[in-house]
Amino acid sequence: MPLWLRSAIFTVFVPGSIAGMVPWWIATATLRMPVDVGPLRWLGLVPLIAGILIYLVTTWQFGAVGRGTPAPWDAPRQLVRTGLHARVRNPMYIGVLLCILGEALLWQAGGVLAYMAAIGLAFHLRVLLYEEPVLRRTFGVVFEKYAAEVPRWWPRLQTRAN
Repeated sequence: MPLWLRSAIFTVFVPGSIAGMVPWWIATATLRMPVDVGPLRWLGLVPLIAGILIYLVTTWQFGAVGRGTPAPWDAPRQLVRTGLHARVRNPMYIGVLLCILGEALLWQAGGVLAYMAAIGLAFHLRVLLYEEPVLRRTFGVVFEKYAAEVPRWWPRLQTRAN
């Protein structure tokens, strides 16, 4: 099966559920924000669109540079350190969280904000307890150098000259 199709299938089922189905379910359960922000809610399109673009770009980089997919069982074979990954180590997770934030604002759903916080904590624990140890074992000193130079969650505005 082509790499693009494997990435697409994973995207529909995993991020599609985490950043699509579950937030929609929470939002329709009438857990609304305490203040009606009116037309300002449309500002939620900004993080939503940014999150989708970040996810798509990083998924493409996983395939083009890393020769893998976002799926843990089909992970990149090369450490991706270019593009958005040169600024922050976990841009894909940030993209998913931005999608959820955008939905919370659009739907004025306080429950979706709480869900976003829980997902953010889950992502952080996954990175600390699973992904980084696997990357250390797989890529060794290359990952150590990358981790020392690129922040885990807060993107730096400029990349270092190599």
